[in-house]
Amino acid sequence: MERRRLKTALVARGHTQALIDGSVRPRSCDFAFEEVPAIIQAFRRMVRGLEFDVAELAVTTYICARAHGKPFTAIPVFPMRAFHHGAILHHTGSGIRTPKDLEGRRVGVNRGYTVTTGVWARGILQHQYGVDLNSITWVLSGDEHVAEWRPPVNVVSIEPGKKMEDMLISGEIAAAIGVHGDSPDVKPLIPNAAAAGLDALRSRGLYPINHTVVVKNELLREHRDLAGDIYDAFAEARRLYIARLTAGIDSPSPDDVFFRRVMDITGDPLPYGVEPNRQMLEAVIRQSAEQGIIAQPLSVEELFPEI
Repeated sequence: MERRRLKTALVARGHTQALIDGSVRPRSCDFAFEEVPAIIQAFRRMVRGLEFDVAELAVTTYICARAHGKPFTAIPVFPMRAFHHGAILHHTGSGIRTPKDLEGRRVGVNRGYTVTTGVWARGILQHQYGVDLNSITWVLSGDEHVAEWRPPVNVVSIEPGKKMEDMLISGEIAAAIGVHGDSPDVKPLIPNAAAAGLDALRSRGLYPINHTVVVKNELLREHRDLAGDIYDAFAEARRLYIARLTAGIDSPSPDDVFFRRVMDITGDPLPYGVEPNRQMLEAVIRQSAEQGIIAQPLSVEELFPEI
């Protein structure tokens, strides 16, 4: 019997490479990978056109999409994680000395308000530094993947013809999240950001999830074992990668170095499954509600099927 081929969008990383090169395959199907120049293009194509059977997707895009009834469901696989203390830059001449000084100011956000880095970075400002997010005017450089979503009143679009980086460098906006400002006047708002991220992991278990993997609902309905089958393949590719990471990788990539540092703290740099990630999943759902991305919180169980 011919195996099903599932059109798939996935970034090649150490822990997904075995899936992409075919050395690890699901039991019941094959991934038919489509090369996408930038994975955010696949996010939009999946949300707006359901163009893939299986797709990597930003976790807050997924939460927003599910709140708007998009017909796909995530499996509890999280192929990208990051710390976000370093995502917030400020103009040194804008009078910003501490995160609280952002209150009442205009702060840029790269691309859309629902972008995952922005959600986690704003959560850090709110929950770690006591910033009133509603007092800030958030200026966006792009639009949202979920076209039906409507922003809170304090979220506005950039003026036509302007660039977020230029506005930050000139001081027209006090700070920005997720942009690069090549200027001596632009500095990280939170000093020693990498160390701050690792400290938050040690002290509070803060290990933000950036991406998950979604599957079309029609496929999950037709093939009841498909979610578990795909999950097991991702888990096996992850197992092989962690074994290499433990043994020591020659010429490690920045990802390898990052995951090795996390592994030294937690023992597992890439936890999959709901329960090992419940704290972070509940946090990103709660922050999505707090920031006006979803009208009401969803439960973790609503977002992930039983595996």
